[in-house]
Amino acid sequence: MKKKTLIVSIISLIIIVAFVIGLVSCSGSAPPPQTLPGTPPPQTLPGTEVREYQGENLSSINDFRENSIKGPQYVDIDKYQLQITGLAENLTSYTYNEVINDFVKYDKVVTLNCVEGWSVNILWEGVQLKDILEKAGPRPEAKVVIFHAYDGYTTSFPIEYIVNNNILMAYKMNDVVIPPERGFPFQLVAESKWGYKWIKWITQIELSDNTSYKGYWEERGYSNTGDLDKYFLGP
Repeated sequence: MKKKTLIVSIISLIIIVAFVIGLVSCSGSAPPPQTLPGTPPPQTLPGTEVREYQGENLSSINDFRENSIKGPQYVDIDKYQLQITGLAENLTSYTYNEVINDFVKYDKVVTLNCVEGWSVNILWEGVQLKDILEKAGPRPEAKVVIFHAYDGYTTSFPIEYIVNNNILMAYKMNDVVIPPERGFPFQLVAESKWGYKWIKWITQIELSDNTSYKGYWEERGYSNTGDLDKYFLGP
């Protein structure tokens, strides 16, 4: 009888030890599993776009129509440089990460209206262009900001428009990173302007004294101001 009791006690002790070891492992005290050499790290999946913000309904990032001059552009972000050129005291360039990390981030809901007759209401997140211009130090004769895109597209604005309207250069829309088809890495949020002024794939911001400069569509008869309250053809 004593022998049987001893065997039961030993078995019970083994079960208790195994249970304790299991608890220790589950608590995270056990060493983490090792990644095999050459195994790629886990990839972060893109977020889900929001469709409502502060009670306001948002359009989808898929509601845009493709109307760029050369089709969607795919920028190699590892080689990307945002160049600040022209009439500025501090000519420089920024990597993508420098832009999004070195400047204050802002967001706002702004509607893009296209001359083709469609519109989208989007939550944009980005940096204020006036902050970039402030670091650049525009020279007194700088009157115009000319934007250049990866596909060769250009458009321009009076410098006062950029500064007085807190214009964003966006890198997110509806809380997700702007996809290449929409203008990654940066799209101008040219509020109160027609969609052709919302330049995508921005690579260069040029400060100029050329108040007569005309961009891609402006050279083809579209309004140079691009104001929504005016007919889109003409001055």
